[in-house]
Amino acid sequence: MSEALTAPPLRASRTADAAIRVTGLVKHFGTIEAVRGIDLEVRPGEVFGFVGPNGAGKSTTIRCLLDLIRPTSGSIEVLGRAPRRDGVGIRRQVGYVPGELRLPERMTSRQLVRSVGRLRGRLDGALVDSIAARLQIDLDRPTRDLSSGNRRKVAVLLAFAPRPDLLILDEPTSGLDPLMQHEFLAMVAEARAAGGTVFLSSHVLSEVQQAADRVAVLRAGRIVAQGTVDELRGRARQRIEVWFAEDVADGEIRAIPGLQDPVLEGRRLAATLSGPIDPVVAVLARHRLASLVVEEPNLEEAFLDLYEDHS
Repeated sequence: MSEALTAPPLRASRTADAAIRVTGLVKHFGTIEAVRGIDLEVRPGEVFGFVGPNGAGKSTTIRCLLDLIRPTSGSIEVLGRAPRRDGVGIRRQVGYVPGELRLPERMTSRQLVRSVGRLRGRLDGALVDSIAARLQIDLDRPTRDLSSGNRRKVAVLLAFAPRPDLLILDEPTSGLDPLMQHEFLAMVAEARAAGGTVFLSSHVLSEVQQAADRVAVLRAGRIVAQGTVDELRGRARQRIEVWFAEDVADGEIRAIPGLQDPVLEGRRLAATLSGPIDPVVAVLARHRLASLVVEEPNLEEAFLDLYEDHS
């Protein structure tokens, strides 16, 4: 494992403004509105999380970014270029893990790597072997004999090995065990540290929470929230439990802005808070406390709250 960590880093992105810029993206499939007006910007050198349930439009958006399908309307720039005019050139600079993965059945993983190398330019054999070791890939095994998780690992290797300017990863850890998910996150962190940009679409919210600088939440083809992980977590409800060292009036507690469903039983208060905590602190400061617990929300709780707010 330690030898793998010495693999050369990804080269820095050459874009000066935005790695990805999407304005008013709309994509219809007949009468189905898969994407309904998306605006987003991914900065060079950041990890951008793109989250949402199945059918939200994540994979459709990604396929438009790579000119694998054409948008109904809207504009896209990837690495400073329009995919519609220079899709082939963009794909040469992008490492891509597709959500729906298909690998050639009649090749070994090593043969597949060499084939990709001929298309992308020479790959660093030492780096290929290093990534294969990290992900525990048998490069000489035919791809038709691989499990879905091992196929996904081969796809991750093919995305990272060329040291691309931009990684676009659609559900990259689907089928991977926790150890391989951890290794993948380490590779993403190394890519970012080397100046690379990562667009990470995932259902695994804990994964996005660990990796992403900023996140966009997609619902029914629209972005319903966008910001840093901390900003999105700040919009989630927090659970609060207080033990007072003295009696407190129920009316004083119920008057606190943002406090939802407060239950005051004797000197114990249990409630959820939606919004800033300052009003709660101001009231609690007037009393003697025996104990205070505020549970920090995670990205999954924020995600569920955002979906409930837009349902």
